[in-house]
Amino acid sequence: MQVGVVVFPGANCDRDVGWAVAGCLGWRVTFLWHQDATFPKLDALVLPGGFSYGDYLRCGAIASSAPLLRAVADFAAMGGAVLGICNGFQVLTEAGLLPGGLIRNRGLQFICRDQGLQVASSRCPWLRHFAPGESLTLPIAHGEGCYHIDPPGLRQLEDNDQVALRYLDNPNGSVGQIAGVSNKAGNVLGLMPHPERACDQATGGTDGQALFRGLVDWTGLS
Repeated sequence: MQVGVVVFPGANCDRDVGWAVAGCLGWRVTFLWHQDATFPKLDALVLPGGFSYGDYLRCGAIASSAPLLRAVADFAAMGGAVLGICNGFQVLTEAGLLPGGLIRNRGLQFICRDQGLQVASSRCPWLRHFAPGESLTLPIAHGEGCYHIDPPGLRQLEDNDQVALRYLDNPNGSVGQIAGVSNKAGNVLGLMPHPERACDQATGGTDGQALFRGLVDWTGLS
C-alpha cells in the first residue's frame, strides 16, 4: 500500500500519520509538499491535522487553495481514497470536496481528550471494518471542530448516507453530533478525531489502526 501524506506549513500531524501508516501498518509513505502540482501514483491520500498557515482567515481556508489541492481533487474525482483528519477535514470542506464547514467549538474552548464515537455508515473504504452502530474511541484535539451545515444540507447528507461518524456525546456542538462525513461517492472522508493517534496499544488503543486497515479490503492491496 502506497499512501501519500500532504504537508502544509504549520501542519504538525503529518509525521504522526507517517508513523501510524509505516510504523504500525508497514505501508509505504510518500510526503507531498503543498506547492507541488502533481504527485506519483498512490493508493490513498491523507490530509493531516495541525494548523496549516496558522489557521489564519478560517481553518483550512488558505491551504485549500494550494496547488496540490487541484491534484487531490482530480484524484478524488477518479475514485481515489482521500482522508482528511482534523485540519485536513477543514481543508476538504474549504476546497468544496466535502459539504458543510467547521466553526468554533461551543464554549469557545480547545478540547483535547479521548472521545467515544458511533459509526453511522460504513460505506466509505476507511470504515469497512466497522458495522453501522458500532462504537469506537479516538482522540480529539481541536478548537474549531463544530460541524455546521444548513437544514436542507443535513437532510441531503442523511438521504445520501454521507454521515460517517457521530459523537456519542457532543463535545463541540456539532450539528447532528456529526464527527465525520463523506462525499456522495464515499471515497472521500473527513473526520475531526485523530485515528493516527490510536494505532498502538501503548498510546491508548488501536481503533484508529482498524480504520486505516479498511483500505486493505477496499483496494485488495496490503
